[in-house]
Amino acid sequence: MAYSLEHFRLLAAEKFEFKRFQHTIGVEVLARELAKKYGIDGEAAALAALTHDLAKAFSRQEQLEKAKKWDLIYYPGDLQTPQVLHGRLAAYILKKEYKIDNQDILNAVANHTLGRPGMSPLEMLIYSADLTEPGRDFPGVDKLREKLYHDLKEGTLACVEHILNYLQEKNKMVHPLTILTYEDLKKNIKK
Repeated sequence: MAYSLEHFRLLAAEKFEFKRFQHTIGVEVLARELAKKYGIDGEAAALAALTHDLAKAFSRQEQLEKAKKWDLIYYPGDLQTPQVLHGRLAAYILKKEYKIDNQDILNAVANHTLGRPGMSPLEMLIYSADLTEPGRDFPGVDKLREKLYHDLKEGTLACVEHILNYLQEKNKMVHPLTILTYEDLKKNIKK
């Protein structure tokens, strides 16, 4: 059985508290807008947006247990920052439970927290829309949105850079995959 976008919208409404649901819808709205601008499949963008935080319905402890059980711990940093696991968990659930087999959608969901080298346009779109959706209000968010509307790759690089700066300012661990993502985007933009 194929699931409709409405199914996933209702699932988000049912599973999330209001603030998380609002965020999810905000990501969907921005993802659709950016998808149209950059010629990316709007349905794929909407599906990835609606499901990117699906595993946030579980407690951090449950997320960690499921990630271990489902073999989704890939880096030592995953255990030090288990809050980054929810993307991989959501992608796993989409594949196993909902039979979503579009690898680009699964990658966009799995990699929306850390990014990865070689991100597809859809992956960049979801990563960036998660940070800059209309409900986000932090210093510099408007500049990030501007960059995203100007160029998807440069906008995504600016988003990754923002995350790196934020983590460093707060003396929080920076996951090695985020650093690799940043270096990869920078290298590809220079080409």
